[in-house]
Amino acid sequence: MAYINGNLAMQPKRKPDQRTVVRETKRMVVKRKSIPVQEKLLYMFTVVFCVIVLGVIVNQYAKNYDMRVQIKQMKTQYATMNIDMKELQKQVEMLNDPERIRKMAETQGMASTEQPDIMVNTQSAKSE
Repeated sequence: MAYINGNLAMQPKRKPDQRTVVRETKRMVVKRKSIPVQEKLLYMFTVVFCVIVLGVIVNQYAKNYDMRVQIKQMKTQYATMNIDMKELQKQVEMLNDPERIRKMAETQGMASTEQPDIMVNTQSAKSE
């Protein structure tokens, strides 16, 4: 005798007269309508327009940022040039000191004259 509820291999074979009952069920499949071409184009142009507007805005922000960086660089250059200019003015004042010029002339062997400058008339020299 075979197992009743045990191994499947031991179950008795079905009789060929018995057929399994197959039920056919019908389902309603709802297909969505596709979006019309005009509406697709409208959406596409709207997205393209938004991208262009955002691109222009980002470009303007980039230009403003570059301008700010250039202004900052120019301010720092201006400050350093002012410092250099003040140092050079101090050097000019020091080098233009008449006492220093006189001492330099004496060390180079130049003699000082106490006579006033004599002006030579160049017209009389040309006429002769």
